Amino acid sequence: MAESEQRAGASEEMAPPIQQNFMIPKKEINIVSDMGKWKRSQAYADYMGFILTLNEGVRGKKLTCDYKVSEPIEKLVALLNTLDRWIDETPPVDQPSRFGNKAFRTWYAKLDQEAENLVAAVIPKHLASAAPEVAVYLKEAVGNSTRIDYGTGHEAAFAAFLCCLCKIGVLRVDDQMAIVFKVFNRYLEVMRKLQKTYRMEPAGSQGVWGLDDFQFLPFIWGSSQLIDHPNLEPRHFVDEKVVNENHKDFMFLECILFITEVRFVPQGSAPDIRQFWLLSPPSSWCWLRRFRCLEKFPVIQHFKFGSLLPIQPVTS
Repeated sequence: MAESEQRAGASEEMAPPIQQNFMIPKKEINIVSDMGKWKRSQAYADYMGFILTLNEGVRGKKLTCDYKVSEPIEKLVALLNTLDRWIDETPPVDQPSRFGNKAFRTWYAKLDQEAENLVAAVIPKHLASAAPEVAVYLKEAVGNSTRIDYGTGHEAAFAAFLCCLCKIGVLRVDDQMAIVFKVFNRYLEVMRKLQKTYRMEPAGSQGVWGLDDFQFLPFIWGSSQLIDHPNLEPRHFVDEKVVNENHKDFMFLECILFITEVRFVPQGSAPDIRQFWLLSPPSSWCWLRRFRCLEKFPVIQHFKFGSLLPIQPVTS
């Protein structure tokens, strides 16, 4: 198997340059009425298809299960490890304000400078012309350097980054589980470290998700992991014992552990999740997938569109 993978990789390196006019993505959704363009766009169709495909790919699976790890997956993890190392190399500075440590801007400046090189290290040489376009989504995925905040729109940009890598053929169908369990889970770890190290505030007063001001995808994919679970039901996630015993297997419960035990809570953020859940508990894990976070203007207003995720309407 390893030998066949190496041969496949070599043939990709010798492939001719891709014939596509890549472009630097830009904003297209500026006012609420523009949301119609988003919902009719090719970007929306491709992005939602990507999210739902991964959702089905991890259905009923544990984080600790066996799955294939390809070379591009390993390269993406190495990229995220680099971002993690830069946090260690850029400690918080002393400042009067409790939240929004300005050292984040130094960290972000390094990413801004190196993003294209990081992406180029992940994609094969014949796709080098795609790096500037794909790198924009990577830079958008880590928070805002002016406001020093992070939210669901930034997380959405990371999913767009992964979607673009799928569209140019770097990631493939059989990478589905590794995309969520290895790459996205590592991304969450790095983002949590950013949030804690630089005391980043949530982008938006109370978030659009309700459960978490910062993330939404781990709740979508995490609930899919738990569908048809013989023992774990939505009502169990307020049980500290259940969370502690199962968080290493299930992304949803790992998020709950982080929210309840680790994360700082800026003033004005969302109410205690236990209260939220006890007031209106869902009847099943399938119910969670009905959330329409990606149809909310506060999330999509910062989304950028290019040749890989175009604003043009879907063509029949």
